[in-house]
Amino acid sequence: MNIGIFGGTFDPIHIGHLIIAEQASQSVGLDEVWFIPAASPPHKPGQDITPAEHRVEMVRLAICDHPKFRLSTVELLRPGPSYTVDTVRQLCSQHPHDRFFLIVGGDMVNDLPNWYKIEEILQMVDIIGHARPGTNTDALPPEIAEKVIWVQDPVTVNVSSTQIRRQLARGASGRYLLPEPVRKYIKGKRLYGT
Repeated sequence: MNIGIFGGTFDPIHIGHLIIAEQASQSVGLDEVWFIPAASPPHKPGQDITPAEHRVEMVRLAICDHPKFRLSTVELLRPGPSYTVDTVRQLCSQHPHDRFFLIVGGDMVNDLPNWYKIEEILQMVDIIGHARPGTNTDALPPEIAEKVIWVQDPVTVNVSSTQIRRQLARGASGRYLLPEPVRKYIKGKRLYGT
């Protein structure tokens, strides 16, 4: 199978995440997309992150009706920082007959040269990079660029989990930014100051 790996804090998961996953699935012909909530993202040290059980449940609610989307808690079951290389290494070892693609949002693609053990990651997976309008797809070093499959977003949704958390804390509903089951879960659990 061709499997997309989509890691993130998902605090909370929102429509932008789902659009990226859907576009990657359709453009590259993925059989499945695995959403992998991070336990301890190394690029967000010291940040308050919503407890894993809430983030896992929000992802589950967001993807439950999509036939190709799956939830994986592989990073939550492993101690220490959630380095992508460790996750990719583990998944490739556990599923040696599958081909993995790492789905990366446009804002993170140009940072790939700075990722921990990026050379090892590139030996195991190809990267699906989402190019928003204005993304410089020529900015990467050649050894990384040759492993990136660029996917143009048909719809640019300029939304972030940080923005959503701030809006919810100010009393906004989150409607149309969050899948409805996720929005109801957040309200019911009084997350993000709701």
